[in-house]
This record gives sequence, C-alpha cells and structure tokens, in this order.
Amino acid sequence: MADRYSPLKAIGWSIAFVVLTLLLTGLLGFGIALALSRSPEGALGWLSGTGPGPLLLQGVAMVLSAALFTWLIGVRVHGLTLGDLRYRVGRERAGFGLGAVAGGLAAAVGLAIAATVGGAEWSRDTGTAGDYAGTVATTLLLLAPAALAEEVLFRGVPLILLAAAFGRGTAVVLIAVAFALVHLQNPNVTALGIGNIALAGIFLGLAFYAPGGIWTAWGAHLGWNATLAALDTPVSGVPFRIPFIDYEPGDPAWLTGGAFGPEGGLASTLALTFAVLIARRWAGKDST
Repeated sequence: MADRYSPLKAIGWSIAFVVLTLLLTGLLGFGIALALSRSPEGALGWLSGTGPGPLLLQGVAMVLSAALFTWLIGVRVHGLTLGDLRYRVGRERAGFGLGAVAGGLAAAVGLAIAATVGGAEWSRDTGTAGDYAGTVATTLLLLAPAALAEEVLFRGVPLILLAAAFGRGTAVVLIAVAFALVHLQNPNVTALGIGNIALAGIFLGLAFYAPGGIWTAWGAHLGWNATLAALDTPVSGVPFRIPFIDYEPGDPAWLTGGAFGPEGGLASTLALTFAVLIARRWAGKDST
C-alpha cells in the first residue's frame, strides 16, 4: 500500500474522515437529543453535559458515523478490506481480552505509583457494595461505545492510510498527537495530561498492530478507562460518581494528576511508558 498513497493524499483523506465523522456525530447527537428534550436549547444543554446520557449518546452516534465513513472512504473509495483495516485478523476475542487486561494493569500501575509516592488514597463513601457493583457495571456499558468510537475514528481508516504513506511507526505517533489534541477542551486539562494522552495514543496504536487488531486496541482503551472509573477517579478530566468508595488524588498534582485525574500526572507517564514498551514487543508478534 505504501506506493499507492502520497503523504498529502493520506493526510487529506485522514482529515476528511475525522472531520466528516465528527460533523455527522454532532448532527446525529443533536437530532436524538432534540427528540428527547423537544427544544433546541434543551438539546444543546443535554449534549454539553458529562452525565451518563450524553456520554452514551455521543459514543453511539460516533460509532455509527465512523462506521459509515469507514465504508464510504475506506472501503468504497480506497478499496480497503476488513483485513486491511484490521477488523478481521484472527484472535479478535482473545485480543480484546488481553487488551483489556493490559489497559487495566497499566492504569492500576499508575494509580499504585500515585498512592505510594503521592499519597493518593481511597476512603469509605456512602452506598453499599451492591451499589458499587451496579454502578460500575453501568459505567462500563457507557464507556464501551465511547472507547470503540475513538478507536474506529483514530485507529481505523486514518491510521491505515497514514501508515501506507509514512510507515507504521510515524503513523502511530501522528495519530497519537491528533488523539491528544481532541482532548484539549476536557475539564481541568493540563499540558502533562495532553502529553500522557498522546502517550496513551501510542500505546493504543501499537495495540492496534498486535494480534487481534482493532479489537485489541478497543480492549486496551476500555480497560484503561474502566479501571480508572471503577476506582472513582476522573477519566481525562471527566468525573464519575461511584458509590461506596471515594478517591483523593493527593499531592503534588503534577505527580498524581490532581483534578484532571491520574492521566494528568507523572505517575501515569511512567505506567504508560512501560505499557508502550510492552506493546511494542506485542505488536512485533503479529504476522498479518
């Protein structure tokens, strides 16, 4: 594929894919929110929220939009197959499971460092263990489409096209930077937080090229987010209300992440660096 795509063509089509997907996501989300709220003001307010409803709506709308443009741009225009896009590479279920474990362990390591060195801690909160289990299960269902949507949006058509023009390594880094930049408007964002999200993007890009393809990347993405949320920490600045436990980030914020959550701290930088090194070896084991 490398001889079929000039850098400008790959960049142009990648930008078009992302922009068109985001535009359609906004239109779909607004249309559904308008139907639910029955007023334009209510629809905009509902979409701008960070609660379960807006999160689920945005995730589902983006999955549908990205799927449509994957077919239109990736399959129809560029003739990519599901194998080219790494949807069908074998070991999909195993890849998803291993990815989820890898992402969850990386998040846990970052939190362990923050707790050991920065004094991050958990205390008993209101609610029961049953409340905790039910909320975590619901949160997982909310996070799943959002994680899949971001993987299809970034580690789908754009990564494949850029890899054909620049090579896999450069493409993974370029997509990771773009992935980080779309989080600039997240609550309580910091420069270190954006850097860590870019590092997470490299981890996910390498997971995409590991056995299992995009399903491995989705598992890693979901495993990271779900572990942070289940332990009552913000995910990329977005808070989750989890009963039974309460998280305090400790100090200093540059180490633990502060209000942005663990992704804003040096502890997660160390954990993600380790995850990238492991994922690099993991990606080298894929023969497709």
